[in-house]
Amino acid sequence: MAELAEFEEQRSRLWGIAYRITGSVADSDDAVQEAWLRWQALPDGEAADPRAYLTTVVSRICYDQLGSARARREAYVGPWLPEPVVAAGTGAGGPAAAGPSDPADRVTLDESVGIALLTVLERLTPAERTAFILHDVFAVSFPEIAEVVGRTPESVRQLASRARRRVRAEAPRRSVDRTEHRRAVDTFLAAVMGGDLEGLLEVLDPEVVWRSDGGGKITAARRPVLGGDKVARYAHGLMRGFDPATMRVVVREVNGAPGLVFTDSASGQAAVFGFTVHRGRITEIDAVVNPDKLRHLDLGSLGSL
Repeated sequence: MAELAEFEEQRSRLWGIAYRITGSVADSDDAVQEAWLRWQALPDGEAADPRAYLTTVVSRICYDQLGSARARREAYVGPWLPEPVVAAGTGAGGPAAAGPSDPADRVTLDESVGIALLTVLERLTPAERTAFILHDVFAVSFPEIAEVVGRTPESVRQLASRARRRVRAEAPRRSVDRTEHRRAVDTFLAAVMGGDLEGLLEVLDPEVVWRSDGGGKITAARRPVLGGDKVARYAHGLMRGFDPATMRVVVREVNGAPGLVFTDSASGQAAVFGFTVHRGRITEIDAVVNPDKLRHLDLGSLGSL
């Protein structure tokens, strides 16, 4: 049986690959578990390069998952957004505990895992997405990727190039200044909680896009809401459905950048908001409210503002 220690050295990296390819916490967990089972069954010394072997195994599992998932997502009610990864951290209400199963403990969060970019990756073919993630994010060679997607190395090079051009063209512009990003999120939260419509309009880009993922299980906009005025009024209207006495809200790291987590003990509803900020204004808001996509989060451990 292959060594457990060698697998554990790669676990976080494998989970990071899986999440970026699938956009699903549950599918990523399943892929890493399946890779572990295959690793256990491998005779000692069979894999000369454990890192390369495990990368190929988990990538191929995710590539197959992605192919079958596309049919389900085409029938999905409303916009499809990835399952959010919420890191433990300190918001205005104090620290939130993160258990050992928290995905944020297993993946290095950066721009490549932002909700907005993962949404762009949904528009790629499974082969393009896998090639882009493996080559551009994890520096896997084209011959190795060819084994995953069943193409020639030259074909994989073209897949990655095509995906790269599309990502560059469609990925939202974003601020790399975390202080600027946090300031915009704080301003948005204060305006929403205070019912300050003018304040919302000031922090929202005139061409801001709001996407809501309710999956047909929670009432949510089934089409993106476009424009500062419409988004401000939409956000303002949403808050009327929450009771301030039972609602809690915290600022947390959502897929690598400051975001918001709302919970309402009265209705049992929860929402995770990811933000894209450019030049001090919010250009995209991604709201995940589908309860199936929030099951992996320990919402009860979050402090309140």
